[in-house]
Amino acid sequence: MNTFIGIIPARYASTRFPGKPLVKINGKPMVQHVYEQASKAIEQVYIATDDSRIEEAVLQFGGKVIMTSPEHQSGTDRIAEAVASLEKLGVFANVIINIQGDEPFIKTEQIQQLKSCFLKEETQIATLIKKIEKEEELFDTNKPKVAITTTGKALLFSRSTIPHVRGREVFDWFRKASFFKHIGIYAYKTEVLKEITRLPQSSLELAESLEQLRWLENGYIIQTAVTDFEAMAVDTPTDLENLLASLKNTVIE
Repeated sequence: MNTFIGIIPARYASTRFPGKPLVKINGKPMVQHVYEQASKAIEQVYIATDDSRIEEAVLQFGGKVIMTSPEHQSGTDRIAEAVASLEKLGVFANVIINIQGDEPFIKTEQIQQLKSCFLKEETQIATLIKKIEKEEELFDTNKPKVAITTTGKALLFSRSTIPHVRGREVFDWFRKASFFKHIGIYAYKTEVLKEITRLPQSSLELAESLEQLRWLENGYIIQTAVTDFEAMAVDTPTDLENLLASLKNTVIE
């Protein structure tokens, strides 16, 4: 039987939005919204941070927090350190869920989908994908695409459009193929997480700036699940303004 720990990486010194985890949304820090949503689907949830201001905020709302190094290059590395710290404290799980700290209204159903991927024994890493239905998303390099097998295992991630529909005008592509974008929430078997954070950066990863390509290049299995949801992410102050504006007219559960 699988056991799960959810970890939310939260860095204060974001280049595009310093202090992002602590911005207030409906009177609560954004990281608190993420924590509360995750806690509906996972019994044990921790916030992994490198900043005492975030640590203090988490403790104030009664959350669990693990301090980590400020030197990490990715959220995955920060999570691996947090797992090592938790194990020293006697806290263990065989699956770790990496929950994005900038999606305050992530759907609990999405976390449950990730957990279900590990009903398959061969699953080493799991992530979510969503069908692309708009042409502008098809060619947006900020929205990584993924090609999958018939059983939902990831074949390739790319910022380019995959597959390329040869000999057809773009308006006809949706009739000839299915396209999926990557939704950036991951889960890993704990031992696999430890392994992938020790791998050197790979050629595909460096070319596309997508760390999951390192895992594929080294033969790891990434199981995907298709979601109909895409949480509103806050990456810049403009994103926050847009989210706050939407909340005036929308009830988000």
